[in-house]
Amino acid sequence: MTSTDREQSMRRPIRRVSTLLLIMFVGLFASSTMIQAVQADGLHDDARNTRTLYDSFAVERGSIVVDGVQVALSTPSDDQYEWQRQYPMGPLYASVTGYNTLGQGNTGIEGAMNEELTGSANSQFFDQIVATLTGQDPAGSSVELTISSAAQQAAAEALGDREGAVVALDTETGDVLAMYSSPTFDPNAFALHSIPAVTETYNQLIADPGAPLQNRTIGGDLYYPGSVFKVLVLAAALESGRFELDTEFPNPESLTLTGSTAEVRNASRTTCGPGETVTLETALILSCNIQFAMLGEQLGEEAIAEQAAAFGYGQQLDIPLPVTPSTYPTDLEPSQVQLTSFGQYDVRVTPLQIAMTTAAIANDGTLMRPNMIDRVLAPNLDVLDDPEPTILGNPISSGTAAEMRAAMELAVSEGLATNARIQGVTVGGKTGTAETGENNEPFNLWFSGYGELDERSVAVAVVVVPDENIVGDTSNVIAAPIGRAVIEAVLNS
Repeated sequence: MTSTDREQSMRRPIRRVSTLLLIMFVGLFASSTMIQAVQADGLHDDARNTRTLYDSFAVERGSIVVDGVQVALSTPSDDQYEWQRQYPMGPLYASVTGYNTLGQGNTGIEGAMNEELTGSANSQFFDQIVATLTGQDPAGSSVELTISSAAQQAAAEALGDREGAVVALDTETGDVLAMYSSPTFDPNAFALHSIPAVTETYNQLIADPGAPLQNRTIGGDLYYPGSVFKVLVLAAALESGRFELDTEFPNPESLTLTGSTAEVRNASRTTCGPGETVTLETALILSCNIQFAMLGEQLGEEAIAEQAAAFGYGQQLDIPLPVTPSTYPTDLEPSQVQLTSFGQYDVRVTPLQIAMTTAAIANDGTLMRPNMIDRVLAPNLDVLDDPEPTILGNPISSGTAAEMRAAMELAVSEGLATNARIQGVTVGGKTGTAETGENNEPFNLWFSGYGELDERSVAVAVVVVPDENIVGDTSNVIAAPIGRAVIEAVLNS
């Protein structure tokens, strides 16, 4: 064997070992890359990953603040989790704060602003590096909300233990001033440092037929709007240029739906006032179904759908809580268009959407994007975020808005929303009663309106689902006073 052969013979094992080492290195690199890049989120979220759970509570979570008062905060804990989450006014703000838990994730502002509250948002990256280098304990930012404590308290007290929801908006900025959903729950029960206890609480509330975990203001099972939808249909009519407030319609006691044997009647079970004809303005003030069914058929599905879209129906929206889009149905028969024209058939809405519509009318036709965040403050009190009001669109002209306000103010002064009147305050509004099924299920009782005093303007939407149907002018008796209480709370604060 030559020296060359011997060298090649010696190199073969070295090459094999080198190749094996290379394969092992590539395998190690691939597996680590898989863990870090592909499986990281899954491993991080795995309930068996106790390190993640411990780490998530090692940071002092930022506070959620309303009018300078902490409605969610963290205090030192005497166990391995280091920090204990607390909700001092838990049920009052549950639909706003949501909860932060072991094992069941987070909801509400706790979920939507989780990165800011834990200090992991991009805007806080350098602050966290500085804190680490200087030996400071890690901490999240505080989130100050636009919620008015007076309006939130008024909504809760006025709604009481009834099922329903209340939303209030600053018409000029879109700031959410009240967001209350009933029945509510106590988020403190989710703050326990016990996964079994948290899971038990969650399962009990999920099984509760009252659905307390649903935020009815922005999601859950959407509502039939009933007559509060007439405001949108009237806006579509005025915007079309084909109709005026004084446009007259026939005034029968009943109307057979087109292509159907079904009849529509007014809530009064009689004509819309005494005359043989009635104007659109009177039909809105007295909330007459027959004339709006006639109007809807003449407008057609497309015109109403376009107006609904202009007000935000069908649009994905984060405020920053995710909002379920309200819907106007499609591919309708003439009789179905007639039914949708007074908020029946399959029109489905959130109270927020109804409040947005009213707010745009009060704001000269300009629709502002709803927003719950006033400021985000770093632990050193630097302002990390200070959202500016944002225009979402102009669904109607200022002229149409002015005509709408005139009609809605008459509805409060002399129509079917008289219990919303406030001495010395300009109030416009509309009540509504929506049928919800064929088995005598309780109706949805609505009020939506606005109040203006000096330079302040607020829009509200209220929906109440009573335990059973009540005979009489129930929306004006039950829903309108709730709206009035919230309007007063905002304008007096």
